[in-house]
Amino acid sequence: MSSNIINTTQKLKEVAIFCDGACSGNPGPGGWGTILRFGETEKELSGFQLYTTNNQMELTACINGLQSLKEPCKVIITTDSQYLVNAFNKGWLVQWKKNGWRTSGKTPVKNRDLWETLEKLCGNHQIEWKWIKGHAGHPENERCDKLAVIAREQGSSQRP
Repeated sequence: MSSNIINTTQKLKEVAIFCDGACSGNPGPGGWGTILRFGETEKELSGFQLYTTNNQMELTACINGLQSLKEPCKVIITTDSQYLVNAFNKGWLVQWKKNGWRTSGKTPVKNRDLWETLEKLCGNHQIEWKWIKGHAGHPENERCDKLAVIAREQGSSQRP
């Protein structure tokens, strides 16, 4: 999804972003993990929140990955979050906005602040969203899950 116009005459760098979130309790302490790959170069990112949900961590992982990009890119985002992928691939986000940030059931969209941040970041890039089954042996997804769990555990252990 791209809401801003990107100069298509320039060749955009192709970047892969893999992201995952983890939460102990839902809500509860959570972590997120992201891998960015450009050619042979990889960068791993992760973080912690004391009180959050799994969906918030999924969104946060993706947001942090996109925030790390320094210029417009062609991005393939791979995640095990259907919530995240379907919002873009099935047009949920467009519909939520059209409905005044309400779901088809007329309830307020959860995590609106994160969705708005993510949508703004997406406008800078050409993005393809790919869903993969979680905990099914996908190497980058497994690594992102591990980063998220480590961040969650380390963050939780440092709290009183």
